[in-house]
Amino acid sequence: MADERTIVFEDDRAAGRLLAVEEGAAVGVIAYFVLAREPQALVAVHTIVEPGHEGRGIGGRLVETFYALAATAGVPVVPLCPYAATWADKHPDLAPAAPTELMTAARAQLASDSDLW
Repeated sequence: MADERTIVFEDDRAAGRLLAVEEGAAVGVIAYFVLAREPQALVAVHTIVEPGHEGRGIGGRLVETFYALAATAGVPVVPLCPYAATWADKHPDLAPAAPTELMTAARAQLASDSDLW
């Protein structure tokens, strides 16, 4: 597992990126967007851990941090990213399921805007 003292998480909401940063370098990222309709949600699209940093728990900590950010903002998470969805299924206590209508709206927004990929 990653040494929790060495990884910091930086939310760049404008760019739609939650970064895992170690010693000044990004070692992982969740690409996401904010659902345009009400109620809003944070929509995870991709979770990436940089080569050489896999197997350290960085991906799971990214997703956990993403859910915590959403909870602090008072909005749900829609995990369209397969990794985030699998993590959420394994951690229902930390990752409440998104309502079906938000899942549908997030998929529609993603399909209509290729820049969100």
